[in-house]
Amino acid sequence: MAFEKSKWITKVWQKYNLTTQDPPLPLLRKKFSLKSNIKSATLNICGLGFGVYYINGGRVTNDVLTTPYTKYDATVLYQVYDVKALLSSENVIAVSLGNGMYSNKSDIWNFEKASWRAQPKLIAELVVEYENGDVEYINTDSSWKCAEGPVTFTQVRSGEIYDARLEPHGWREVCFDDSEWENAVICPGAGGVLKPVGDLPPIRVCNTYKATRLNDKVYDFGVNISGWCRIKVNCEAGREIKIDYSERIDENGNIDAYLINSGNRNIAPHRDTYITCDGEQEWEPSFAYHGFRYVNVENAPESFDIVALEIHNDLQSIGNFECSSEILNKIHDACRRTIRTNWHSFPQDCPHREQNGWTADAYLSAEASLLNYDMLEAYRKWLRDFKDAQRPDGMIPAIIPTSTWGYQFTWRKNNFGAGPAWDSALIQIPYEIYLYTADTSIIKEMWECMAKYFVFLESMSDDYIVGYGLGDWLPAEGAKRYCPINVVETAHYYQNAIVMGKMAELIGEDSSKYYTSAAEIKKSFRKKFMKDGIIESGSQTAMAYAIALGLYNEDEIPSAVEYLNNLVVNNGYHFDCGINGTKYVVIALSENGYSDTVYQAMINPESPSPAFWIHKGLTTVSEFWELKNSYNHPARASLDTWFYKYLAGIRSYGNKIVVNPQMINEIDWVKASYCGVSVEWNSSEIKITVPKSATIVINNKKTSCEPGIYTFKR
Repeated sequence: MAFEKSKWITKVWQKYNLTTQDPPLPLLRKKFSLKSNIKSATLNICGLGFGVYYINGGRVTNDVLTTPYTKYDATVLYQVYDVKALLSSENVIAVSLGNGMYSNKSDIWNFEKASWRAQPKLIAELVVEYENGDVEYINTDSSWKCAEGPVTFTQVRSGEIYDARLEPHGWREVCFDDSEWENAVICPGAGGVLKPVGDLPPIRVCNTYKATRLNDKVYDFGVNISGWCRIKVNCEAGREIKIDYSERIDENGNIDAYLINSGNRNIAPHRDTYITCDGEQEWEPSFAYHGFRYVNVENAPESFDIVALEIHNDLQSIGNFECSSEILNKIHDACRRTIRTNWHSFPQDCPHREQNGWTADAYLSAEASLLNYDMLEAYRKWLRDFKDAQRPDGMIPAIIPTSTWGYQFTWRKNNFGAGPAWDSALIQIPYEIYLYTADTSIIKEMWECMAKYFVFLESMSDDYIVGYGLGDWLPAEGAKRYCPINVVETAHYYQNAIVMGKMAELIGEDSSKYYTSAAEIKKSFRKKFMKDGIIESGSQTAMAYAIALGLYNEDEIPSAVEYLNNLVVNNGYHFDCGINGTKYVVIALSENGYSDTVYQAMINPESPSPAFWIHKGLTTVSEFWELKNSYNHPARASLDTWFYKYLAGIRSYGNKIVVNPQMINEIDWVKASYCGVSVEWNSSEIKITVPKSATIVINNKKTSCEPGIYTFKR
């Protein structure tokens, strides 16, 4: 059992009033001796909120932002590292701690009210096994030494202040004299159960970007990312260099912080400050990250170099798409970049403003995420966060993890709670994971949580109609028709009932009650919202939901899809739906033979359209069609699914593969791959590779195929 003899430890801040002052962040260290002939050495360690770990001056890991964000008074995750190569006879473990989300003082989203919130702390255990079978433990206790560190301020959403003059020279080395340092004190933990982080891909520096200098102070890194900057300088001590981050610049070439603040009064602009020591030096922050493309640097010395580091979970790419259309390729790249730069131990809505785990944003982009990256363990961690956040009656909040915010809120009259359009992440993501991986372990693990939520959802319905929620969030400005909230939320209620039934069948649970509920929901939906074949409001979203989720009968679909297609065509080939409708309009049209319309709407250079973002210089996906607020928001990255599932035709259904490419005359060629399936088509032929038995559909003709390479004439 890990940490059996280790204690949580921290530094006492006697000269600071912690209610009004932010003390410097602490440094901790422990010297110890070891015998020779070490067989293995494992370091179990958790720094709350974040920790940077060293042994004998060397970094234990190249992971950053090391401790994943959780509901810390329910679950605390620790890392396990093999450190044998770093050890010798005389040793020191040295740790620098940061606040992270554990000690977040923002009063937006109630983080200042978090029940776990306290000063940074550490628990660690070094387990050394010798060749003769002896085992030795180095544990955190009051014998560890601690001192004030050079990080004088850090908040994960705001930035970091680092005074290099305050860093004790050589403090990470064995030979450093720490006799003047005070002893650490034993303290309570955060309250959660300590668990190993498991196979969650760590957060790392995944890309590095050089800058183009726009003027004396502003640098452009070419793409919008999450992360921070690394600087190299050669100058005198005491120079205060300030780096401000932003997604955009104004007409005068200055960075524009409006998108960062976005009306939230207590979110400080993202700023890192480095106060120099003397001579050559290199620095990057450790405990705060930013969403940005541009930076403004104040007070840089003559000898100055800067690069941007892209920071996120190290998700492994498993899908690829490209085609003859440059604009489609750029949309695809923007979707991929948006997906990965919003993962920091959980899926976020944006890396610059909120850094919150909004459930709908993650659900809407989940299928696109699964087609591009190996997401299994990343989603496993986040879905476990749902268990910690769920209330006894089954209710879940709109952001996960959360301190207290997101269970109930009033943004619109009679609107409280996020509603099933948001909550569906809990049910739909485990099922989509099964579709793309054939893995049912997450369904089994989450079943009790999902079933409890479905009971709550039933309790919130009235005659099988759900009337609360956020509905189709952020439709286009000036949209001709708006979808009623209860249409969207009831459609998701139906979808969840169907999927619960399918998952029940997969794992041997009772499916009948879910299918019975689904039949009743469909009956009520059609009675309340359908008239003469049109769903109430006749909006793109309303029609798309009913078509895509099966609320029309099969014989009704052709006329319903024709009506939806005309809505898009007569709107100048524009989507006018919100983030939810965007996903389902694409599905409803493409599943029923109207991919040409989707293509025209995709490449339309005028807003609302994804091509409009590209023409305006975006390299990520916008929150709003009209380029308000966030430029890096994953909800509409659901658009990327169209490239794989429809243009390339790659479909995954658990253990079944179906390849059914849809050729667009204006596109000369397509190349795509996903987990061993590859599709290439051009004007004359289609080449398909499948790694296992599959069904290939070309021009509505189905062919059952064994593993191999198949070529078809167009």
